Formats: sequence, structure tokens, C-alpha cells
Amino acid sequence: MTDSSAALAALSGFGFGLSLIVAIGAQNAFVLRQGVRGQHIFAVVAVCALSDMVLIAAGVGGFGVVIQSMPAVVVVVRYAGAAFLLGYAVLAVRRACSATALTAESAGATVALGATVATSLALTWLNPHVYLDTVVLLGSFANTYANPDRWFLGAGAMVGSILWFTGLGYGARLLGPLFARPFAWRIMDSAIAVVMTLLAVGLLVAGPSS
Repeated sequence: MTDSSAALAALSGFGFGLSLIVAIGAQNAFVLRQGVRGQHIFAVVAVCALSDMVLIAAGVGGFGVVIQSMPAVVVVVRYAGAAFLLGYAVLAVRRACSATALTAESAGATVALGATVATSLALTWLNPHVYLDTVVLLGSFANTYANPDRWFLGAGAMVGSILWFTGLGYGARLLGPLFARPFAWRIMDSAIAVVMTLLAVGLLVAGPSS
């Protein structure tokens, strides 16, 4: 191993990791909404980033092969994740349609830290797409590298995850003036409901091998 090969592996992991994370998904939609509301941002970012780091480490360590050899577990997680995503979509629809959701004050009503952290954990650990991206895909990519370069690749992916969630959570505050208008909250919650529903449907119609 040379310094240049380690640096190249880290950059590859950074780029590949971001290509998987930067997409419209359950995690990102929730982080964005919490960032706009300015509530428990650090906790949400920390939960998502730390969870990604654990999953990336598992993938680099070869755990993706174990998951692929246990299709029954994948099926259970897929249906549990779909049920949770549909439930969250229903809540988003209720917020968008209810009278309280049409006031900026109500849209920013404080949610307990524990409930927020629990939602962050559920959106991460009950979402099979997260396992597919971090453990299976990134893990498979990392294992094409020799030891210890693959761990540098994993470290690069972890840095990308931290930077993405931090930027998304705290950068969302810049949208504050836009979301001072009640209609913007209605649009955002409607979009979140659509995203969650599409993700849930995608899980339900996925084949056994996905």
C-alpha cells in the first residue's frame, strides 16, 4: 500500500458513497424537514451519519455477503420498512391537509427529542434501501480493493455521509424565509408523502432477490 493508493481509495469511497446517499429518499426527506423546522438538527444528523458509518463498516467488513445469504431476513425487513414508510406518508398527508398545518407556527411545533430520534432510527434501520446502498453495493465495491485500501475507501464514504447530512440538515435553514409561508409547508409535506409512498410501493413490489 502507498499513500497515493490510500488517498485514491478514500476519494473513490467519498465519490461512490455520495452517489448513493445524495438521492430523494426517506432519510433525506426527514433530515430536510427537520432542518427547515430548526428542531433537533444535531441529533437527527448524528443519528443518520453514525448509522451510515456503522453500516458502511459492516459492508466493508463483508457483512453484505451474509445478508445476501439470508433472503428471509431481507423479506422481513422489506415489509417492515414498507409498513413504516406508509405510516409516515399518512402522517405527512394529515399534516398537509389539516388546518393546523396551514400556519407557520403549527408547522414548527416542537416534537419531543426522543420521538425525533426514534423516527430517525426507524427511517434508517427499517429501510432496506439503506442496507442495499451501504452494506451490499458499497461493501461489494470496497471488497474489490485489497486490504487495507478498502478501509480507506470506507473512511472516505463515511466522510461523505457526515458532510452530506450535516450540509442538508443545517443548510436547510437557508430555506426558512420560503417556509415562513404556510403554503410551502403544505407542498413540502405533500412531497414527503409522495416520496414515502413511492418508496414503500417499491419495496412491496420488489422481487425476493432485491
